[in-house]
Amino acid sequence: MKIIAFVGPSLPAAEVAALLPCELRPPARQGDVFRALGEAPDALVLLDGVFESVPSVWHHELLAALDAGVAVFGAASMGALRAAELHARGMRGVGRIFEAYREGQLVDDSEVALLHGPPDLGSRPLTVPLVQVRAAAEWAHQQGALSAREARALVVAAERIHYQERTWRAVLGRVRWSASVRGRWKVLEEAGLPDPKAEDARACLREVARWSRRRRPRRAQGADATLLAPAHVRQRRLFEDETRWGEVALKGAQVLGFLRGRADADAVREAGMRRKLLAGWGRSLGISVDAEAVASALEGWLEALEVSGEDRGAFLGACGLDEASARSLAEEVALEQRVLELGAHLLADGPSADEALAAEARLSGLWADAAQRIAEEIPAHPPARSPGGRRGRARRPRGA
Repeated sequence: MKIIAFVGPSLPAAEVAALLPCELRPPARQGDVFRALGEAPDALVLLDGVFESVPSVWHHELLAALDAGVAVFGAASMGALRAAELHARGMRGVGRIFEAYREGQLVDDSEVALLHGPPDLGSRPLTVPLVQVRAAAEWAHQQGALSAREARALVVAAERIHYQERTWRAVLGRVRWSASVRGRWKVLEEAGLPDPKAEDARACLREVARWSRRRRPRRAQGADATLLAPAHVRQRRLFEDETRWGEVALKGAQVLGFLRGRADADAVREAGMRRKLLAGWGRSLGISVDAEAVASALEGWLEALEVSGEDRGAFLGACGLDEASARSLAEEVALEQRVLELGAHLLADGPSADEALAAEARLSGLWADAAQRIAEEIPAHPPARSPGGRRGRARRPRGA
């Protein structure tokens, strides 16, 4: 059972590992779910995600995962938001925060926003989210430490502070409480305040663990699992995905802009379009290729470009690919080849291999070239003037 979990400040990695055997990833950003799909997981768990500074995880990524048969769970933070938005489409939400968003009790994304450290330092939370302040105020009121008015004053103070600056110290510095109220609060704080994001994260991981015990591992999908996304989503990914040349990181849009200016851009584009159309047509007809054919196409591609094993990672990075997306591209090559092999059978009275050879040879001039070469080898027939208006061989088209 392969489960990938995107976790950050909501819960420490060690606690996640203790609750659920899974592969841990840092808070999700746009494209991370698409990349994870290439690994054919059985389930994805979205707890934490980034936003504002970088594009956040996209709804279409999660829908593509659901369409591919992957179970998708969400809770705590970004996961609760996306689950509330997509629960009608099959995403499974867990916890009070998810339920509050789903029922409309919470409506603003800022309720779960906080500032946290980098993943290599455990994504430690640096500020407190508004949902935690609300939960603490409600709990303190239930314990009799705060009146309804005092609890409300705590929440109002927190609402007026930007999430990047909302620490407990900043919140308590703004609220107007008497010394006795502050004393009661301090007792509660030392005992430990509720953390709804952590509580929901634990509940979600336990739910996924129960689910995994009931389920058999999903059969791995083919390399084209991420191709389920609609065209405008694929185009957005193409522009935003990262290409690396050494230490330099480039956007796909930068590389495409350069390629469009090449003299051979039209020819390269047409070759790519033919391959994609043939592969897409093959899929629509139910044609598929096995893992061995995909692996053969991938290795053949790299060998043709003389990419050795030690250079493979750097080359794929320079192509804007990882292993999963490279397999998807190789799957298109293998599928195109399979469609061509079956060509005579895919249409009623379809073309034979010889018809295809003849048609392309005539268009490229190779047919005339072959006719001239054969004619020159027949002694009784001296060379005639070429179709180009000169004696000798027909001019071979450039690139033929």
